[in-house]
Amino acid sequence: MIATDRSGQQATDPSARPHGSLESHEDGYEKSLKPRQIQMIAIGGAIGTGLFLGAGARLQMAGPALAIVYLVCGAFSFLILRALGELAMYRPASGSFVSYAREFLGEKAAFAAGWMFYLNWAMTGIVDITAVALYMHYWGTFAGVPQWLFATGALVFVGGMNLLAVRWFGEMEFWFSLIKVLALVLFLIVGSAILFLGRDLAGVTPGLHLVAENGGIFPHGLLPAVIIVQGVVFAYAGIELIGTAAGEAEDARKVMPRAVNSVMWRIALFYVGSVVLLVLLMPWTAYKPGVSPFVTFFGALGVPGIGTAMNLVVLTAALSSLNSGLYSTGRVLRSLALGGSAPDFLARMNAQKVPYGGILITVLVYAFGVVLNYFVPSEVFEIVLNVSALGIISTWGFIVVCQMQLRKAQDRKEIPRVEFRMPGGALASWSTLAFLATVLVLMAFDFPNGTYTIAAVPAVALWLAVGWWWLKRGAST
Repeated sequence: MIATDRSGQQATDPSARPHGSLESHEDGYEKSLKPRQIQMIAIGGAIGTGLFLGAGARLQMAGPALAIVYLVCGAFSFLILRALGELAMYRPASGSFVSYAREFLGEKAAFAAGWMFYLNWAMTGIVDITAVALYMHYWGTFAGVPQWLFATGALVFVGGMNLLAVRWFGEMEFWFSLIKVLALVLFLIVGSAILFLGRDLAGVTPGLHLVAENGGIFPHGLLPAVIIVQGVVFAYAGIELIGTAAGEAEDARKVMPRAVNSVMWRIALFYVGSVVLLVLLMPWTAYKPGVSPFVTFFGALGVPGIGTAMNLVVLTAALSSLNSGLYSTGRVLRSLALGGSAPDFLARMNAQKVPYGGILITVLVYAFGVVLNYFVPSEVFEIVLNVSALGIISTWGFIVVCQMQLRKAQDRKEIPRVEFRMPGGALASWSTLAFLATVLVLMAFDFPNGTYTIAAVPAVALWLAVGWWWLKRGAST
């Protein structure tokens, strides 16, 4: 695409495009996501299996300090979301951070941002679709059904709905998120009632004394709490989805501030509040890795069928993630293709104004992943999955850097000032980047998987360099 600079001369350098000239990339999208759907997409992006399943293992590692770790990671996640919100208020874009990277950093940055994001969702989606099949096997009735059949069924259903219209994606995500929220609200209500009534639970009286009697807030010391930061932060992966959804919202500039700001109290309530309540209701030693702490709690209450109910919740979380992956990769791949950083096929839209090219490619990757997951040993598969963490960190980093460039453009009076701004100014932006760098360092010390993940950085960089060279070589011939 050839842009025209302010003097009227043609410019082939994407970084030379005037601000706002990329709005044509949003042509063809149907602006039909409703405010309630945007609100639930914001919630769904902040709540996943990291809380429902992962909290048990992390409580064993860090004890009650997990609540503090969730709060710290949640605060930085909120800053990242506010940075994205500031960019979206400047120019809502379905290409989200890829579109902003193209405008403020140039096409190479857009290429790297988009394909690193795709790496994340490609790996995550393969795990999600496999998880759906495994969760279905929880019920004995389906024990004899082949795993691939459930995986294929989930992929066909969610993929088909995404291809129909964006409103169907929004509707599915609304109900998926609602189930997750209702499950947590039920726990918070029941748990709070038991705590305030002082009713014994499994022979133990709830209260603050459970923390003091079991080693305090840091039962294993400070170091384990610091180390699990690199795992906890990925529980918030998916918050960036709301930036993509803003490009197809009915009134993005009206809905976005409320949706973004609400994420902070949801993190405080659902993540921090849930962990605090868990350690006040039962000793933190009662929660085990591989078992949802919510199942442990309701099991101690003697609630029948709690395992089935929680399995339904985590099944919903997996389907929600699969739904989000297909939606976001379709839009991001289209943005890449429109900028010349992906094959032209990925820019195609169907009659329902959906970028079917990118969605179909992701469906094929997920389908291949099901087969790959069947043959590859679990240890190797876990290492490959961890590489997706690099995609999350790079995505968040690009968001913050683009927000910093937006501020500079505003300071130079090149674009109008955006009123919905990331709080804390430059200090908050630099602190967030420092936090993300710290996460990478902590990952390097998490042997073996984290160490191997960081060791893979040069290979990923080479993959991006070769991809850029191949794409531009094909474009020049």
